[in-house]
Amino acid sequence: MPKIRILTEAELRKAVPLDLDTIQCIEDGFRALAGGNVAMPPILSMAIKDFNGEVDVKTAYVPGLDSFAVKISPGFFDNPKIGLPSTSGLMVLFSARTGQLEALLLDNGYLTDVRTAAAGAVAARILSREDSSSAAIFGSGMQSRLQLKALCLVRPIERALIWARNSEAAKALAAELKTDLGIEVAAVDDPQTAVAQAAVIITTTPASSPILKADWLRPGQHVTAMGSDQNHKGELEPACLKRADLYVPDRLSQTRNLGELRNAIAAGLISPDASFAELGEIICGTAAGRISAEQITIADLTGTGVQDTAIATLARNRAGKAELGTNFES
Repeated sequence: MPKIRILTEAELRKAVPLDLDTIQCIEDGFRALAGGNVAMPPILSMAIKDFNGEVDVKTAYVPGLDSFAVKISPGFFDNPKIGLPSTSGLMVLFSARTGQLEALLLDNGYLTDVRTAAAGAVAARILSREDSSSAAIFGSGMQSRLQLKALCLVRPIERALIWARNSEAAKALAAELKTDLGIEVAAVDDPQTAVAQAAVIITTTPASSPILKADWLRPGQHVTAMGSDQNHKGELEPACLKRADLYVPDRLSQTRNLGELRNAIAAGLISPDASFAELGEIICGTAAGRISAEQITIADLTGTGVQDTAIATLARNRAGKAELGTNFES
């Protein structure tokens, strides 16, 4: 009988830290997606409105990888009020050749957190100015923390400002990140103030109404919006997309339905059939990215199954080399 590797969250944290190799793994996933041979169905998404929750199921087959992942990712955003994390879940890894179950990655959302942060770093590395030294982070949750850490791996960030609706949480996060990263980090009460002092702006919230306004943006800035992954969400004022010189989706078909693009289409600012080059195409060089220091760029990241297959495969391979995990014979 085939052996199934079971990996716990603690083991996966050892195997897959947020580092440059992990960021490169996710960039390679975007590159594969642009190649046109990836099989990636639409996200299966279910809202559980009674408890401010949602569940997403994502998957993708990536040619060249021996396995594919199916990721089940719940997000229940009132959980912190009762002492629980807002995200959890697991990934299931199957053989791409035989379909046999290979591994259960009991990560409780850890791999999703890491691959999402890595995608933000990829977007910043590809689209922001190379000399970007300042950042504004909207939000005070796990992604706020990881996005800034990931950004510091790809850009020479010297200072960052944190804004969140919960000002005490923003202050606590700023103090933590100042210690962890060894850079200047402070919390601010006014989001416009944060934007005015930032070269890179990252929004990481489950907001359903805009928290970033178009007239706050200035030439040369880059925005990564990664909180809008459901059709009721939206962090950016729709006019931001018209203000931008370059708008880049992770997957155009998804951002039309789930991302910031959906809101701009609904507002009548962008045509429903407008076409935009995806992040993977810019990585591959088949589409232009930033072409001047003065451009305003926006990356709209809704999360793709390619990222999940890429990081799950990386985790299984690294764990195997480190002899982590427990084999179970079915």
